[in-house]
Amino acid sequence: MARSPNPGSTTPWKPTAAQLEAARGTTVADLIAPGLRVVFCGINPGLYTAAIGHHFGRPGNRFWKVIHLAGFTQTQVSPFAERSLLGMGVGITNLVPRATAAASELTPAELRDGLVRVERLACEHRPGYVAFLGMLAYRTATGRRTAAMGEQPERMCDSRLWLLPNPSGLQARYQLPELVELFSELRRAAFV
Repeated sequence: MARSPNPGSTTPWKPTAAQLEAARGTTVADLIAPGLRVVFCGINPGLYTAAIGHHFGRPGNRFWKVIHLAGFTQTQVSPFAERSLLGMGVGITNLVPRATAAASELTPAELRDGLVRVERLACEHRPGYVAFLGMLAYRTATGRRTAAMGEQPERMCDSRLWLLPNPSGLQARYQLPELVELFSELRRAAFV
């Protein structure tokens, strides 16, 4: 049973099946401010994330553990305490703001349009890096079929671009130690 009917609450709670379904097509507010070191860009919010109103909210998502182990945070932050990231120079957005049950529900046109949206955010807020989380989504959005992990040759205004694996628990190809190392490379570049 949900402890709070208030999406966006800072008190942890678990959504009901009805709340998950009601989250379909909704959005989660960007966590962004001017001059951040890194803005992580997920593919799009899942239903659980949209229902609670916090990024990477599903309990099986490894994002919070990975950014802690990679050195972005001193302790593992809860999705419900995501606003604390801003004080650490880190923000979060999504390529496509629309919540779906699976990223496969997104169209290539939505991903391309999302890239334009993220570029607008980057030009407005000027983070040091925009780190895209999801190789296939990034390749589809940019048309760069051979884009590899790590720093990309393009920029969005003054922001450098970085490509990382999606930390979702559904992405079994990358195990935790490998994810931590890949995210650590970005941290070392961004927090020099």
